[in-house]
Amino acid sequence: MTIGTLLHRVGVRPVHLQAASLGSVGLCIGLWVRAKTVSQEERGNAERRALFVGLWPSTIWLIGDSVRQAEHHGR
Repeated sequence: MTIGTLLHRVGVRPVHLQAASLGSVGLCIGLWVRAKTVSQEERGNAERRALFVGLWPSTIWLIGDSVRQAEHHGR
């Protein structure tokens, strides 16, 4: 059983994960903008947090593709 099959059985749909992927892009941009407003001492940590969140979208999107494949194989 793959993660895509499991998520499909639980009720997660590809559109949910695609929306989460796009939301994480927005969160990354928001964190990056916020990093510019904090003090110099805290800026490095804030920028690293934004970069960490910036790694999420592609992973979440690919999990959504896995769920889409599970949908098509289940029919």
